[in-house]
Amino acid sequence: MKVIVIGAQGDIGRAACAELAEQHEIITAGRSSGDIRVDITDRTSVDRMYKEAGDVDAIVSAVGEVHFGPLPAFTEAQFMLGLTHKVMGQVNVVLAGLQAVNEGGSFTLTSGVLDRDPVRQGTGAATANGALGGFVKSAAIEMPRGLRVNVVSPGLLDVSVPRYGSFFPGHEPVPSKRVGLAYAKSVEGALTGQVIIVD
Repeated sequence: MKVIVIGAQGDIGRAACAELAEQHEIITAGRSSGDIRVDITDRTSVDRMYKEAGDVDAIVSAVGEVHFGPLPAFTEAQFMLGLTHKVMGQVNVVLAGLQAVNEGGSFTLTSGVLDRDPVRQGTGAATANGALGGFVKSAAIEMPRGLRVNVVSPGLLDVSVPRYGSFFPGHEPVPSKRVGLAYAKSVEGALTGQVIIVD
């Protein structure tokens, strides 16, 4: 299959690429790196990505910014950062791809652990993650042309501990290999409308 991985240079994107590249052709995409440049918050940019890539069988989105901070100090704009980037950005990838991805293809989005196992300062991320779970469950029953959609929800990756571990006290990191396998399960399998949890 031909697979676009958006956010291929991030920890999660690298884990997905490492697993999928063994059997598939990978096209990397990102805001500042990759084979194709794309800003998922800009629908025109997403449409352009699909045109540049040509025929594709699967999309993996491993991107989405959120704000971390104490709830009493959160502003509407800081909540909107996660909703605009992590939620609507990934929704844009699906909406723009409904007619661009080959029949029977798939979309795999990325959420995370914080909507089911919260930490202090993580309310923005938890809100975005929960929204993505609701989106894929509902969107799956209306996908045209045999398309599938899932979201992978990983815990803190082992390789991410040096940068983000202090936000996740007591959380056991998950191996990057297992995270990569979750993306393979979504792309190569038959699941749709699922939150694929990696704890």
